[in-house]
This record gives sequence, C-alpha cells and structure tokens, in this order.
Amino acid sequence: MLRRKPTRLELKIDDTEEFESVKKELEARKRQREEAESGGGVGGASVISVDIIGGGASTSSTAASRAELINERIGYKPHPKPATLPTLFGSLQF
Repeated sequence: MLRRKPTRLELKIDDTEEFESVKKELEARKRQREEAESGGGVGGASVISVDIIGGGASTSSTAASRAELINERIGYKPHPKPATLPTLFGSLQF
C-alpha cells in the first residue's frame, strides 16, 4: 500500500469573509426566531410564533406521517412478522 503525504489545506481571506457573513446571517435568523417565540414583536411576529408553536405540538404525528410518506415513496410496505415459537425456530424435531 502506498502512503500519501497529508493533504494541505489553505485558508484564504475570501473563505474567512464568507464564513463570517454566513455566521452573521444564521445568528440574525436565530435572533428573529427567539423574538417570534417570546411574542415580543409586532403583529407579524405573533403570527410566526403561533405557526412555530402549532408546528411543535404536532411533531410526533408529523414524524409518523413523514415516515409513512417516505415508505410509500420508496415502495416499502412493512409487514410485522408474528412472534410465535414455530416462526422463530422453525419446525425443530428432536
């Protein structure tokens, strides 16, 4: 097996600027969400908070329906197998 020298990664100024801009954008979005959840905003923010709270309440039902949608899309139809002794061990005779 041939050994390679470690790959060299170079960090450029453009990369750091892009990282900082994306980081600021994500922080701004996070701040907006927190303000919307606390309800300390104008009328539009209160509507967003209702949507967020309503979406959080039905998380378990959406998870189940999401799994069903995925299974339907890929053609997977799960059928539970019975857990009886003959099905687990077959027909063993001594």
